[in-house]
Amino acid sequence: MVVTPRERLAGLLGGAKKAGAFSARLEAPVAGLGLEVAGVGPVRLPLRAPQVKRLISVARPALFGRGEQTLSDTRVRDTWQILPDQLSLAGPSWPSLLSGALEHFRDALGLPAATRLRAEPHAMLVYGKGQFFLPHQDSEKDDAMVGTLVLSLPSAHTGGELVVEHAGHQCVYSASKTDLTLVAFYADCRHQVTPVRTGYRVTLTFNLLAEPGTSAEASGPLAELAHSLRRHFGSPAKPRYGTRELDPPTRLVYLLDHEYTQRGLSWERLKGADAGRAALLRAASGQAGCESVLALAEVKETWDAYPEGDDPWDDHGYDGYDEDDDGDAGEDGEVGDAGEDGDYVFQELIDDEITLGWWTGPDGTGGEEILLRVQDYEVCASTESADLTPYDSQYEGYMGNYGNTLDRWYRRAAVVVWPRERAFAARGEAGSRWALEELRVGIARGDLDRARDQARSLAPFWKHTRPQPELLDCALQVAAGLDEAESAAMLLEPFQVGALGSEHAGGLAAAAERYGTGWMRPVVDAWFASEHRLQPQQDQWTERLPELCAALRAHRAPAVARLLSAGVWAAVDSSLRLWTTTRPAEIRRAQLQQLALPLRRVLAAADEELRDGILAALREREDTVLECLMPLLRHAAEASTSTERGVAGLDVIARNCADRLRAVCERPPRAADDWSVAWAGCGCELCGVLGAFLGSRSRRVLEWPLAKEGRRHVHTRIDSAELPVRHLTRRQGRPYTLVLTKTQELFTCEQTVRSQAAADLAWLMSVRNG
Repeated sequence: MVVTPRERLAGLLGGAKKAGAFSARLEAPVAGLGLEVAGVGPVRLPLRAPQVKRLISVARPALFGRGEQTLSDTRVRDTWQILPDQLSLAGPSWPSLLSGALEHFRDALGLPAATRLRAEPHAMLVYGKGQFFLPHQDSEKDDAMVGTLVLSLPSAHTGGELVVEHAGHQCVYSASKTDLTLVAFYADCRHQVTPVRTGYRVTLTFNLLAEPGTSAEASGPLAELAHSLRRHFGSPAKPRYGTRELDPPTRLVYLLDHEYTQRGLSWERLKGADAGRAALLRAASGQAGCESVLALAEVKETWDAYPEGDDPWDDHGYDGYDEDDDGDAGEDGEVGDAGEDGDYVFQELIDDEITLGWWTGPDGTGGEEILLRVQDYEVCASTESADLTPYDSQYEGYMGNYGNTLDRWYRRAAVVVWPRERAFAARGEAGSRWALEELRVGIARGDLDRARDQARSLAPFWKHTRPQPELLDCALQVAAGLDEAESAAMLLEPFQVGALGSEHAGGLAAAAERYGTGWMRPVVDAWFASEHRLQPQQDQWTERLPELCAALRAHRAPAVARLLSAGVWAAVDSSLRLWTTTRPAEIRRAQLQQLALPLRRVLAAADEELRDGILAALREREDTVLECLMPLLRHAAEASTSTERGVAGLDVIARNCADRLRAVCERPPRAADDWSVAWAGCGCELCGVLGAFLGSRSRRVLEWPLAKEGRRHVHTRIDSAELPVRHLTRRQGRPYTLVLTKTQELFTCEQTVRSQAAADLAWLMSVRNG
């Protein structure tokens, strides 16, 4: 099997430096520590019960953190705590003891030799019989914090072991009864204190802070790493699934082993093997003509898995299939917390998602939030995520045709590398705000050729971005400043029409003046494309349309105003065509009422030519359009300003509505013996029979022997058209008989329509005459 450059990189980095341990232990003589506690005095070692009880008298129950909260719950943490300002650590040997211990732990944990560790006192903890602390992970309380140091004071006790876990491995530490016991571990390790069975467990805890010393030059196979980077960026990308080769990748994402916070993410504070590997990759990147940044990654993996001891083929294979099964998945179909991953058998990785949410600047300083989904052909790691401990997992059992899957989530840091010549596109894909601002600054300082090259580099992915609406003003400035029609259109097209406001009139006018109306038309069409199409029931944006179009005309860009108002009318008209011919009436009426305000606003924004076209189209609609036009006229009559009440075209709509309403009122009433119903079916033989029955003036009942599929078709036609016909099935004989009966609703509906038309006409005349 051919080894890809990514795989070669991961292998080289994996062997770059022997990984340090995630935790380490050291013992020291008690003479090295002089300890005093306020309210207690000097503490004599080893500890005895009477002295521990005096310590408890000046302590308080310990708290713990959960998210942003600080909580007290003895079901989670049951121990006593003495704060650091109550403690005094001294003794002639203490500084040298601590200094030597910190050097030991620096090397044991695999931190760079130049790193200087500092121990910041955090608390004294006293555990009595039965007290404990459930598994948890320490929060990084300082940007420089990399771990925790626990110093156990000697005492006679049983239980109270410190259990530290990382990446599926576990270390259990017991304290000495005669010497000081020091244990250090990384801050992203889960750990717990088991219940004390007898005696007392007393510890001092410290935050371990890493401070950079003189940078040590990275060593290792730099030339081979640099060569692998060049091959990675020069070879076609090959997705895990699929045979088609893609363009060479834009970036390489190398996943590190440990977790970090945004504040704690820096080249100088990397933990364990991460430090050596990252330094080596950073040096190789520079040698290969690349830039590198540190990033935070969210990893989700979906595995084909099943509970240990449960063979998935036993219950769900072919031999066990029951055709009469009602489809209830039962317990196997439940979704739940996966608990310990060791309880599951992993078979195959189905899918993974890796998203970068934060990265530093290329110079290693600062940082910014991003959102970048990276592809499988861009990622490598020396330690697979499956070998680490997830922060969350969820199992879904067998569901008939899917299931037996285990989802696992991880937080990992990463080194992200890209060629310098592709740096703008690599960063721009992760953050449209940064890209647009960089282009704007470049244009402002006159570096137009470079800005154009940078803009072109965004083209392969920019159309898939969803830039924030507040970036439109900057995008319009950049589009006009580029003086390159194709790139300018590309930058603007991903925005949604709802981002537009009157404040953008100047930028729109400038772009249209630079490139012409012919250029502007496809840009506006893209804003009104199906994925951005204005939803009439969400009419907030159309409220700004009249003011925007007025501002555009003031900026001498009437053609742009016409394009935008025509785009809104096209959306409204499409909805009118749909809903004026839709039943049932309740749904149709609600949808048409929601179109009233957008229609009024597009009339206010339209120029005379477009407005005449809108009025002509409305006259062609069925009478059901009244359910939109009458609410429109009522809204206008109730408007608070003369501008809203005096929208051009409303008088024409009012006259048209009056004519329609008079025609309804003047229709002769239905004769008492006229049971005919006007209806047009789909043209099939069944609809022909149904249509003949409906068209009969005298026939009220039809008994129709009809097979199941035929009955279903007739039921559907009657219900969808809301016909005044009751339809029941008499389940006797073969086939069953469908009994159709015309109802009095045929008369009452017409009377209701006539009454409503009369009331609407009276209101309309009163408003016009008033």
